[in-house]
Amino acid sequence: MKIKKIMALKLLVVMALTIGFTGCSKKGSTKGGSSATGWKINDKKGGFQFNDKFKKQETPPGMISVEGGTFTMGKVQDDVMHDWNNTPSQQHVQSFFMDETEVTNKMYAEYLFWVKTVFPPTEENYKNIYNGAIPDTLVWRNRLGYNETMTNNYLRHPAYADYPVVGVNWIQAVEFSKWRTDRVNENILEREGYLKKDNKVKLGTDVKAESSFSTEAYINSPSKSFGGNEEIVLKKEMGGGRRQAADTAKNVYAQRSSGLILPEYRLPTEAEWEYAAVALVGNREYNIYKGQKKYPWNGQYTRSSKRQYRGDQLANFKQGKGDYGGIAGWSDDGADITNKVKSYAPNDFGLYDMAGNVAEWVQDVYRPLVDDEANDFNYFRGNVYTKNKIGEDGTAELVTSDNITYDTLSNGRIMARNFPGQIAQVPVDENETYLRTQFSTSDNRNYRDGDRQSTRYFKFGGSEEENAEGGEEKFRMYESPKHKISTVVDSTNTEKKMLKQFDKSDKRTSLVDDNVRVYKGGSWRDRAYWLDPASRRYFPQDMATDYIGFRCAMSKVGPKSNKKTPRGNVKK
Repeated sequence: MKIKKIMALKLLVVMALTIGFTGCSKKGSTKGGSSATGWKINDKKGGFQFNDKFKKQETPPGMISVEGGTFTMGKVQDDVMHDWNNTPSQQHVQSFFMDETEVTNKMYAEYLFWVKTVFPPTEENYKNIYNGAIPDTLVWRNRLGYNETMTNNYLRHPAYADYPVVGVNWIQAVEFSKWRTDRVNENILEREGYLKKDNKVKLGTDVKAESSFSTEAYINSPSKSFGGNEEIVLKKEMGGGRRQAADTAKNVYAQRSSGLILPEYRLPTEAEWEYAAVALVGNREYNIYKGQKKYPWNGQYTRSSKRQYRGDQLANFKQGKGDYGGIAGWSDDGADITNKVKSYAPNDFGLYDMAGNVAEWVQDVYRPLVDDEANDFNYFRGNVYTKNKIGEDGTAELVTSDNITYDTLSNGRIMARNFPGQIAQVPVDENETYLRTQFSTSDNRNYRDGDRQSTRYFKFGGSEEENAEGGEEKFRMYESPKHKISTVVDSTNTEKKMLKQFDKSDKRTSLVDDNVRVYKGGSWRDRAYWLDPASRRYFPQDMATDYIGFRCAMSKVGPKSNKKTPRGNVKK
């Protein structure tokens, strides 16, 4: 009897506690509201709007997801060339997306069509935009070789449509990436009902130079996109649903908080490219993890060991002097110049031609040293920080047809730095750098590379006069040539001529400066040594060749892995 009374008393206590806790949880409930304030989120009557139903970043067109991790960046095999520019170091890269293949002639031709249609070269304001985007087809010419077939046909002929584009300099590759960002996001917003359907295909009619879509301009001020045309730029009911009147308060434009707009397409960093090419994900043995891998595929040889393909080359490269693909009927790699993308097996990430076919531009400015003491996370040399240019009215200033900025490259080629419809950019100033520890200037390309700031003579916080003691030459690490391009007008003040001044100084000791970029991977012109993902070379950013192409990358937002319960996360 006593035992029953005790058990009954315990039961009452448990029930009381349960009721108490339930009551507390109801009072503190944030269901449908903010966990910070309790206010409703995504209320149709107005207030804070946020996409709480976001799952994961959409895989961009043509790209493969690359899960980030650690790897040994640099040469792990004998450096027979004695370059000493790729000393091994442990690095970590975040997850990102990367093009499955190199950018092809067909993909680049679509870009040229858009540029030519929206910025007609027949108009004076735009004549240099299209000409600046065209690849240099003369890269195929050789004084002692007949290559006119490629000069005339490689870029345009459908026989080469799926071959990697070449003759593109680093600056052109960057501009293509910017264009691709805008076109992909424009397509997504149209698909989701934020832009008028099929407007993007009406080039030259609704879509003109002044009203072309720019992702950053749309995010900054959606109502000004497409010249402020409300018939094209639409609002949408929060959380989906049918489109309603533009002045309805519960309708909104897409923003970053919508989770729809993708990050920018860009060139991969050198660390990202090398990590993706090595593809350690397919082999987790200890020695492989520490970097003992010579090619994008497993093994120490360039030929396939599989029975069906035994003896075939696993990449497109030069196999010996005068041997670009074997003899007729017994071709080793099936190509003499470049080859159609996806002609060879992908690596363990699913990426094609990470060795051979064409070498590829990456973002980084070249220096012989990868400074892992300064940073071992998402390593990249080449940051130039900018910000939106704000006009007198306090709003971001858009580029118009009258204020396009053109750059004259060292070889005399004229290229547009910005397009109408984009937001004008200016370098960051002391408002952004004051009392910061991680950066102090806009241009960081030559940080810790042996230049003026790397010397013991440099006085941080000192005046320019103090730091100029001894002359500029005293502090220059890389004595590269300084070629000059200038425009002169004739005596009648009517005809302009471009004056090219070649630097013939005998004091120059290097070709390295802030305008040379790294390119990675072997090409159809290279021997097997350069197929090693760790190999690195450089080339001027405003020049092109017949063996350098490129592919794009995109940063991944959110978790490192898309697994439901990645390692380290506790199951709920």
